[in-house]
Amino acid sequence: MNRHRHALAAAPLSLAVALTLASGQVTADMQTETVEYTVNGKTFTGYMAYDDEAEGKRPGVLVVHEWWGHNEFAREQAEKLAAAGYTAFALDMYGSGKLAEHPEDAQAFMKEATKDIDQVKARFMAAKELLAQHDSVDGSKIAAQGYCFGGAVVLNMARLGVDLDAVVSYHGALGSPIKAEAGKVQPRIHVYTGGADKMVPSDQVSSLVKEMQDAGADLTLVSFPGVMHSFTNPGADKVAEEFNMPIAYDEQAAKRSWEGTLRLYEDVFSD
Repeated sequence: MNRHRHALAAAPLSLAVALTLASGQVTADMQTETVEYTVNGKTFTGYMAYDDEAEGKRPGVLVVHEWWGHNEFAREQAEKLAAAGYTAFALDMYGSGKLAEHPEDAQAFMKEATKDIDQVKARFMAAKELLAQHDSVDGSKIAAQGYCFGGAVVLNMARLGVDLDAVVSYHGALGSPIKAEAGKVQPRIHVYTGGADKMVPSDQVSSLVKEMQDAGADLTLVSFPGVMHSFTNPGADKVAEEFNMPIAYDEQAAKRSWEGTLRLYEDVFSD
């Protein structure tokens, strides 16, 4: 396996980056890179996917992982986005090597990562800057999508006024101590949630709608009847059985939410 390492100059948020090109290609033209970077002295490992045969710069999409951490599912979503014509970066919110195999570990990692909203934003913004600086990316066109924990992260970035074109939350927590302010929310927002999701009850759904209406945000919310938490992840059923968790994969909800996401990106990036 040939590996090429590139050092990028330090940037704000103490961002230092080393890129390692992965060996295999998902398709003949798709490239994947394992990306090591630091934020405020802590090391993180992300994953970049893009088509190096496509001409010109294209929009970039950040992928924020579930509470388990930066895993294969997050990387697969980045690859799907690359196949759809985007450069995608599956970022790391926990730190290199922090990948949970038990819900208790996932809860601990999530609690540590979110103890300070400034820390959450710093880690997100470092990844955003890294993606925007990639040779294949038009840095003025960036979206973010997140799953479960990651869905809450991207919604909070929208609440904080981060410059994004679109934000997509899949079965993410919708409540937050941060409240959107009128005129501050910049991206168009899509939220996909399960009508039978015990982790995202209906009061969170209704509160989000009111919050975003009051803030003047452009929100589209889809609730799939009878669908449970983690509906996009084919591995959810195995986890549900192993840990007796109220989660389940739903093929139709996964398909419809993905198609809705691609339509959103095509629309917001059409200029």
